[in-house]
Amino acid sequence: MTSVQLPVELANPQETLEETDSGNQRVVRALYEALNSRDVEKVHSLLSPDLDWWFHGPPSHQFLMRLLTGAKPDDVDQTSFPPFRFDPQSFASFGPTVIVEGCDYDRSIAWVHAWTVTDGIITQVREYLNTSLTVTRLGNSPKSSPSSYSSSSSSSTAEIASYHCPSVWESSLSDRVGKSVPGLVLAI
Repeated sequence: MTSVQLPVELANPQETLEETDSGNQRVVRALYEALNSRDVEKVHSLLSPDLDWWFHGPPSHQFLMRLLTGAKPDDVDQTSFPPFRFDPQSFASFGPTVIVEGCDYDRSIAWVHAWTVTDGIITQVREYLNTSLTVTRLGNSPKSSPSSYSSSSSSSTAEIASYHCPSVWESSLSDRVGKSVPGLVLAI
């Protein structure tokens, strides 16, 4: 009888996931260091040349876009405030997604970035300014599986009820900017 050997990397998938999470966080932390030190070469080495970008917030608050593209800041912004710095205050990782939150108290701006890291390169950013963000993980509830759905018209309620979307992270700094902000949900 021949014995079957399983690959060692499958023995503890949770450990591999945690290593990926911390590696992805290192990439994103390196990006913020490069942004704040204005190290253009390092920024270019960490970002995909075709970075997928999604922005939610006032158009005048596109500080990251202006920084990455080299666009000139608004004259009004420069007369009242120094150049915008992204100083992260918290990090959280969920597989390829790294969530970073920070706040500029002088401008009363809270921000959240959701970065997607693929093979050590940042391929996507979702940017939220003055927006409360809740991150949920999509998945089937353990009580039923997609194969148990019926095709009848009453199945839509069963389909909705069978999905479980636990909240895995919530922004906290938006409460500190002293104003009401919209809330959004990011499903990963």
